[in-house]
Amino acid sequence: MPRYPDRTRRAVGVPYSRREVRVGGGPVRFEAAGEGDPVVFVHGLSGSARWWSRNVRAIAERHRVYLVDLPGFGSMRHFRQRFELGEAASWLSEWMGAVGVEQAHLVGHSMGGYICLRLAASRPEAVSRLVLVAPAGVPTGRSMFGYLGPLLAAARYATPSFLPVLVRDALRMGPTTLWRAARELLAEDVREDLQRIEAPTLLVWGQRDTLVPPAVGDLLREEIPNSRLLVFEGASHVPMFDRPEEFDAALLAFLAGERVGT
Repeated sequence: MPRYPDRTRRAVGVPYSRREVRVGGGPVRFEAAGEGDPVVFVHGLSGSARWWSRNVRAIAERHRVYLVDLPGFGSMRHFRQRFELGEAASWLSEWMGAVGVEQAHLVGHSMGGYICLRLAASRPEAVSRLVLVAPAGVPTGRSMFGYLGPLLAAARYATPSFLPVLVRDALRMGPTTLWRAARELLAEDVREDLQRIEAPTLLVWGQRDTLVPPAVGDLLREEIPNSRLLVFEGASHVPMFDRPEEFDAALLAFLAGERVGT
């Protein structure tokens, strides 16, 4: 697994190592920081690993953190194979194998939560603990255009400093990938997989989430064995960015085996 020369950096107070492996016949760049049990962060639709920038420092003090952009997103926007939502969990599993991570804690946001959920259901031996942050995949009855209002509301409630991150990543991925991935995501239904999850699971929501309503968290808590729900008051669809200190404290406690949420 080659390391980029002179590419170790301190973006958020901890040294990052930029590395590269081959997955699906193409090069995949990722970043790693810290030491300890591995934690893999998986971003959501129109996102990138940058959405976890406020969380890496605290988590990397106790764990080995891995940050990777999904094909078609962020630094992987020119990946040789186009993004296929139905293959994303297998792609993530293959990437973990290429990196040498046999088992990890998975932390997925929105679409990334959907992907992590699918992986945990299909390969329970690969997931130690599962953290789903406003995961997508439960039908709400909205059409593509029906999400325009909730999307605008989500932007209004989000932390102002998050908006430039959102705009930049959305522009990098382009409208074609965004439209296709969103359409595929709306057609998915994860409910059939919920009972197959074996890993202890923490569900995290922002109380002001207009894209994936907190009521979905209640449904998932009832269906996923050994799961608990944590809701951050005043946070929106990106609670890890809106409330980083509270989010990090809860995540570290959960990964250490403590009871978090209800």
